[in-house]
Amino acid sequence: MSPSSHPRPSFESPLGRRGTQKNYRWPGTYHITINVLDRKQQPLGRITGDASKPDGDPLAPRVLLSDLGRMVEQELLGSIRAHYPMVEVQDYVIMPDHLHFIIVVHRDIYSSTGRPTHLGQVIAGFKKGCNRRYWELTAQSATAAPSPIPSTPIPSSQISTAPIPSSQISIAPIPSSQISTAPIPSSQISIAPISTVPASPSQQGKPAAASPSSSAASPSSPPLPPSSSPASPSSPPLPPSSSPAAVSPLPFKVPSAASTGRPPLFDYGYVDVMPLREGQLERQREYIHNNPRYRLLRQTNPRTLTPQRASVTTALTPSALCGYLRRECSPYQFTAEIWEHLWQRLLIADHFIICDSYGNIQLLNHTLLPVVCHRKDASQFEKQKARCLAAAASGAVLVSARIARREQEIMDAAAALGHPVILVEDNGFPAIYHPSEQRTTLCCDNKLLLLTAWHYAYRRVAESITVSECKTMNCIVQALCCTKDSWWKE
Repeated sequence: MSPSSHPRPSFESPLGRRGTQKNYRWPGTYHITINVLDRKQQPLGRITGDASKPDGDPLAPRVLLSDLGRMVEQELLGSIRAHYPMVEVQDYVIMPDHLHFIIVVHRDIYSSTGRPTHLGQVIAGFKKGCNRRYWELTAQSATAAPSPIPSTPIPSSQISTAPIPSSQISIAPIPSSQISTAPIPSSQISIAPISTVPASPSQQGKPAAASPSSSAASPSSPPLPPSSSPASPSSPPLPPSSSPAAVSPLPFKVPSAASTGRPPLFDYGYVDVMPLREGQLERQREYIHNNPRYRLLRQTNPRTLTPQRASVTTALTPSALCGYLRRECSPYQFTAEIWEHLWQRLLIADHFIICDSYGNIQLLNHTLLPVVCHRKDASQFEKQKARCLAAAASGAVLVSARIARREQEIMDAAAALGHPVILVEDNGFPAIYHPSEQRTTLCCDNKLLLLTAWHYAYRRVAESITVSECKTMNCIVQALCCTKDSWWKE
């Protein structure tokens, strides 16, 4: 498979992503990912072996499971099928801080009592069973739920339970002359501000998917939009302080009856991927099988196989990009609103568009040539392809956003011949980014560099990029190469 294969979706999600068009009561095949609560601890085991050794070798990469890891394996392979005979666990891997498995639902799911249920209940039951054994293995006893109002205990010797004689109980009415109905002057009314409560530990350190990267801060305002477009609308007002979002809950979470204050083993929810396209299930099985190997590769090649933030500065300014899009796009393809959206997505620092990188950044030191295919040049495609492959054979590195079908054909052919390539991505890198296995291997072999000029934003499979975004990436490709995309015509 070529390095330009569609990257594997990121499985990292604080809340666990749900499919919007799935019925989890029906039969189907799912790739499930569950994370432990504290991934830094890696309680399920450790990676061992040599990443250079092939499968079957005694030193091939594998996971050496801990007692907790072996317990999770037993629950995964035994308890789910015991309680739900219609559900089968197939390929799986238990990593030090998470687990992947393929689960096949052969028919509608029913509980042991005959009630119809769904996949979420199956996963919840598995996690509860793991929690019970986890607490036993770690000798954690149940604790009482914390009191919402802290108080100082009163000694029992000072507490009297004797009844009070009725003769000592006096209730005097308040004279009506002492009751005032006059309104209180506003100057005497003092309202203390509502203090916000910090987020819970499970929510801290988890930025929103569309939040800007900390590596690059955009200037306060974008350059002027196209003169033919209307002025961009003003930012929406902030919600009033009396809105429900401004009211904070109590600063503690009451533990459930099942845990009674003990920390669970796994994080909230789970992430699922339902194979829909031909070959996708096989790629997911391959990913599960190779998970220990690629974890070991990332550990031994941290700079190559970890997103490097703000590592590449282009010579492209936002103003120059705006002018390029004004020339290349039609009026309805590039408006003030579209430019505002692009401005919010782009990585900008010191008035230049910058890029995050993943892979061998040394490829930028070679001669770079852009690969951009236009419809007007369709009749000359064979000439363009031949010139690009000849240049790559001579030591040049081809750079492309790989959007059009003909661009994909040229870049795939170059990679198949063993030439290094640079791909400009249409989305940013998330905090934990794992591209496909083929791309990971080529990055380790110094044959591939991935660049992105965007902040990361979660996207559904059906979502597509706009014309202005495509043109933006083509402009960035030419800026990286310092060469026009018509070089092959000379």
